[in-house]
Amino acid sequence: MPMELALNLRLPRDRMSVSVARHVVRNAVQELGVDADCAYDIELALSEACTNVLLHSGPGDEYDVRVELADERCEIQVVDVGRGFDHGRLPPFSPGPDAERGRGLLIMTALVDRLRFRVRPPSGTIVRMEKDLVYADRSLLSG
Repeated sequence: MPMELALNLRLPRDRMSVSVARHVVRNAVQELGVDADCAYDIELALSEACTNVLLHSGPGDEYDVRVELADERCEIQVVDVGRGFDHGRLPPFSPGPDAERGRGLLIMTALVDRLRFRVRPPSGTIVRMEKDLVYADRSLLSG
């Protein structure tokens, strides 16, 4: 029997919300038996996307995190309100080895299997990440 999980979080735009999102999503995927390394990749990519909302989105007070897990795939959408940005027009960028900022897009790209941006000016940006799931214990999937 297929397993599905859907979560929708509306979070305030503050630093604490990143921890809340990470905690909720990490626990959800771990409870479903997702491998620890795969769960960590999801958690870290989500953290980077949420942090980008705090640093780069417009005037909104809230943002949404939507998570859908269905059998072999996890899809996460982080939706902000604001000016958005055109990911395709960003110049090639590689932060220096001592840089403390500027690695978010590189990290997300490295950790997920598919990463897309949809810009909706002036409404904001949707970051959509997909990760193929690896399970530590497949018994939960067999029903």
